[in-house]
Amino acid sequence: MPPIFPFTAIVGQDQMKLGMILNAVNPAVGGMLIRGEKGTAKSTAVRALAALLPELTVVKDCPFNCDPGDPTHLCQQCLARSGNLPCVSRPGRVVELPINATEDRVAGTLDLTHALQTGEKRFEPGLLAAAHRGILYVDEVNLLDDHIVDILLDSAAMGVNIVEREGVSYSHPARFILVGTMNPEEGDLRPQLLDRFGLCAAITGIKDKAGRMELIRRRHDFEYDPAAFAEQFAAKEQALQTKIVQAKKNLPEVGISDSMLSVISNISLEVGVDGHRADLVMMKAAITHAALEGRTEVILEDVLETASLALYHRARRHPFDDTGLDMDLVRAAAEKM
Repeated sequence: MPPIFPFTAIVGQDQMKLGMILNAVNPAVGGMLIRGEKGTAKSTAVRALAALLPELTVVKDCPFNCDPGDPTHLCQQCLARSGNLPCVSRPGRVVELPINATEDRVAGTLDLTHALQTGEKRFEPGLLAAAHRGILYVDEVNLLDDHIVDILLDSAAMGVNIVEREGVSYSHPARFILVGTMNPEEGDLRPQLLDRFGLCAAITGIKDKAGRMELIRRRHDFEYDPAAFAEQFAAKEQALQTKIVQAKKNLPEVGISDSMLSVISNISLEVGVDGHRADLVMMKAAITHAALEGRTEVILEDVLETASLALYHRARRHPFDDTGLDMDLVRAAAEKM
């Protein structure tokens, strides 16, 4: 494996990093879309996030990475085994989806001939199986066929991949963090698909000279000696990983009051969003942010810190207007409570 640039060594891009950390803590937030010009560390950040994911306990020899401690989300092969399931540990992983991937490569394939001859289902797992309990990364997601994007988003939302061919069907768990990156100059996603990503960050190149100099210096040091560079950030990486693990434990204990739900509703109404997904994502993101900060109750800071991630791609805009989300409007709406 080539060396991976440390997540904590990325200069700037705080909104992007926060959104990815929130997803690592709570995949129910709904994945992440990163919009930005080329050369802004989008792919670097996604690959670096894998090193922060806690180790997984998986069923040995299971192609779907089943969790032996979660009997409600086992694949058909694991359900058919008797007795205690043998298990092994492995690191979290990022599975990259090629831009030219076919439906069979993504979802997997059924051997219909074998099924008709023997009555047994034979399934060849695809990328969704490999990404279960990890990160599925799609670079240039706006250039991916809409049908493939639909499959990804449906599986991410349901936590299950269902393949049907000629009356024969097969399903397996497919719970993953979907992260897509794109350059808006190369075309946009349909609004229906944009809305299905839980969070979205719009990023640009660093504008201040000192920040650009630090970015260049870090990249040079990394390319010159990746191991030594990684060692410089090892403590920060470990601290962030520990924080993510603890936040996952804190998550079930976090509550949200009616006053904070009122703030979320006011913001959605003032910004102008279609449907209710924005409200739900804001609630989940705020709860996750509170868990990350070690709180057991959501406060206004949690809502405001995550609102732009949930609303940027859902706020109504005039044609050709890409000026971003008006945070002054968001704060004014929050004060109405």
